[in-house]
Amino acid sequence: MDTIVVTRRDRAHAVVTINRPEARNALSVEVQDGLTRALDELAYDDTVRAVVLTGAGDRAFVAGADVKQLREYTASDGLRGRLQRLFDRIASFEKPTIAAINGLALGGGCELALACDLRVAAQPARFGFPETGLSIIPGAGGTQRLPQLIGAGRALDLILTGRIVSAEDALAMGLVSHVVPAEDLLTTAAALAETVAAKGPLAIRLARLVVRSGADAGAAAGMTMERMAQAILHETADKQEGIAALLEKRTPEFEGR
Repeated sequence: MDTIVVTRRDRAHAVVTINRPEARNALSVEVQDGLTRALDELAYDDTVRAVVLTGAGDRAFVAGADVKQLREYTASDGLRGRLQRLFDRIASFEKPTIAAINGLALGGGCELALACDLRVAAQPARFGFPETGLSIIPGAGGTQRLPQLIGAGRALDLILTGRIVSAEDALAMGLVSHVVPAEDLLTTAAALAETVAAKGPLAIRLARLVVRSGADAGAAAGMTMERMAQAILHETADKQEGIAALLEKRTPEFEGR
């Protein structure tokens, strides 16, 4: 059975499914390699403008690392940061990413969701960082992305206690942006993907870059990046097409230039 299944939809987005339901979609080395291959493939597929990531089955989105493999990790593995680098790739991916969280999102699973641009949760989904109970810490970006998203106080609460929170709690603290019935999860994620895919491709790419980079660079540098990105966009054919379509009351046909 393929650990990663890529399904292209008719309207400009792809669904990447982590397919280890018997192991609650744990992030084994094989899964990590499969995700890397899927990202490489989709990055250069011009028919795909957005990517949805989800887990197989209804029990788990991703329930964390593969514990049997984690048991053998050494200091060298920690310094190598293989999973952290993979999630960095997702965070800086060329196309927008949406996490469709269908069940447990624990440890590395929650960190995978954090690396995505948007997060949609099914009502039964649960979130948490149980790492400190194993005497380790979130090591795939969680200590950095979680505070940026929900604030340092709430992030420390989740990381230090290891408590599990509901989808509604995750929504209230800003960890996810949508909570829907389980049967509507993929439909909602697909609709979000199609909405984003219909916008100007270069504008979407630069908006993501400025938001993510500006958060680390500080307010003044972020404002400068915003002005530079806007200057680039003012000279594009897609900007002219977007304005023309608005004035002519039609759907724009963007070309990514």
